[in-house]
Amino acid sequence: MANNWVELIQKNLGFPPLRKIDPNIQEAKGKIPGETQEKLAQAAIPAVLTALYRFTRSDEGCEAILSDQRNTDWPGVLFKGKEKVAIEKIAGYAGVPLVEAERAVENIANEAVVTVKRSAGSHPTAASVKSLMNAQRHSILVHLPAVMQMGDLLNEEGLDDRTNKMEGPFSNLMHAIENRLSGSDQSKYP
Repeated sequence: MANNWVELIQKNLGFPPLRKIDPNIQEAKGKIPGETQEKLAQAAIPAVLTALYRFTRSDEGCEAILSDQRNTDWPGVLFKGKEKVAIEKIAGYAGVPLVEAERAVENIANEAVVTVKRSAGSHPTAASVKSLMNAQRHSILVHLPAVMQMGDLLNEEGLDDRTNKMEGPFSNLMHAIENRLSGSDQSKYP
């Protein structure tokens, strides 16, 4: 299993590679060419994975992911009824019709849920899903364009903070500490 779900989902669905967001200018490093598929991938994959991350902060969200629900409207579930707004933001960023953005979001959401289930192992728990998502948080947020304002949409302002996109020895250490603390509600020592 790949360590970076952004890259795994991008490859599995045949999207072009994503670029990291420069924390100083809040845009992709190196200008993304006019290719709409590149912009669609850049907007949709991190947006859906950010919604998945946010959804799995609760045990109920993790259990919903792990349940064997087929034909679930994952975009509606992950974005908690705000999927139309998310799809509009993605379509606007990518310059594609709403139906194309909607189709991409549905495919990415379904693939993301499958990826979580596959990665969770044979006896998954809510705690293991939270841990998996904590490990993915930084790699998701460094690809999320700031203009998407997913933090506002998902009611978690910290997601839009430019410090999430910083990298380097000190920043990586701080992200590791942040990942450990974000799972701190599950004490190993009751």
